[in-house]
Amino acid sequence: MCTKPPDYRFRVALHDTDAAGILFFAHLFRYAHDAYETWMESRGFSLAKMIRDADLALPLVHAEADYQRPLRHGDRVEVLVDVAVIGTGSFGIDYRFQSAGGELAASARTAHACIDPRTGAPCRLPVDLHRALSNAMSGSRMRPPQEPAGE
Repeated sequence: MCTKPPDYRFRVALHDTDAAGILFFAHLFRYAHDAYETWMESRGFSLAKMIRDADLALPLVHAEADYQRPLRHGDRVEVLVDVAVIGTGSFGIDYRFQSAGGELAASARTAHACIDPRTGAPCRLPVDLHRALSNAMSGSRMRPPQEPAGE
């Protein structure tokens, strides 16, 4: 069980479930992205501002998930966010989806590339973002680190 406090919480809504009454598999990524956006903002990097100001783009270039137990309508879920890997122009984020009691339900990883929104060309992570990601990186891993695509 992980003792880190959750970075994001949600309740599985009826509209997010499939005919079997469990979270539709693809909706896990919506919750992962909600957690990512909240987590980034808590570190001073508002994705809404980045998009609005066209300063920087961090598109998702890879996503994967593993499901350990079903998440059902009404379940309260905690999401723990951790930096998995940092490259010069990309980074990976791990997500742990768990019950309030800490039981693992699912895990996910996303890889994000840094691009210039005006040209679409790959670029280096800004120093302040690289520093924030490095400071947030924990010593423990949910999965072994892997270099994200595009490095």
